Amino acid sequence: MILNLFYFLLNTNIYISLAAVFLTLETQVQLGMKPQLHPYLFIIFFATLFEYNLHRLITVITKHEALNDKKHKWIKQHLRLFYLLVIISVLGFLCTLFLAKKEVLITLAPIGVLTLFYSLPIFKNKKHHFRLREIPGLKIFLIAFVWSAVTILLPIIQSGNSYNIRHVLILFMERFFFIFAITIPFDIRDMGADSRAGLKTIPLVIGESKALIIANISLLLFLMLCIFHYQNTDLVFILPAFIVSAISTFIVANNKRIKMISYYHYGILDGTLLFQGLLVCICYYFRDFI
Repeated sequence: MILNLFYFLLNTNIYISLAAVFLTLETQVQLGMKPQLHPYLFIIFFATLFEYNLHRLITVITKHEALNDKKHKWIKQHLRLFYLLVIISVLGFLCTLFLAKKEVLITLAPIGVLTLFYSLPIFKNKKHHFRLREIPGLKIFLIAFVWSAVTILLPIIQSGNSYNIRHVLILFMERFFFIFAITIPFDIRDMGADSRAGLKTIPLVIGESKALIIANISLLLFLMLCIFHYQNTDLVFILPAFIVSAISTFIVANNKRIKMISYYHYGILDGTLLFQGLLVCICYYFRDFI
């Protein structure tokens, strides 16, 4: 029963949407707030749910034969449920927009447009229409930037408080380096498909082993920034969360046996985002014992 629920959350992209929510809860703590539910968390949840399913929806519509791929097996078996999920994500996103500040919507708009451009083939060259993700080398940086911007900027703007720019910039860099590190293994996985599509990703340009080294360096930079950022501050209680997150993610990214597990990418790698946010929230509530 629990395993079936886990697979359902993975296949519907609810799992990765919850990861985005937990990263935003993490930001609340990093900004000195108490982790708590807020309307913008639902905006982030439904926006993530829509974007990740939109990418699959475009594939289903434009390349119907793709449903025969193992990757889209769940969609083929639950096509009506998939369409319903897309509709729910859109309606949920639109409803939650009415609960957010105008400033949040203004900030979210350009990021949302950028995200849509990532999935929708609206740009055109001499041969065909293409998406932002097809621009050589841009995909991984775009993913890391959008995730970092959304999960950090929305809590800041919604709070209406002023924060130290240096603190926010370092926070952004921490989030960017971590997401960048766990995204590289996805590009390594997609090397065959990306090569056939003519995409130039980091693993295809420098090779799988060197790409993994870059991921590890990015993870190390994340950890070093966290130690530099939070030691000797009032937020030192969240430092153990980032140390555990960095070490466990390093193991996950480099252990060959773990890489052989089913749903390694969507379950375990994506799970490092949710795990980190959960660890930070736990550290907040147990800060008096740390």
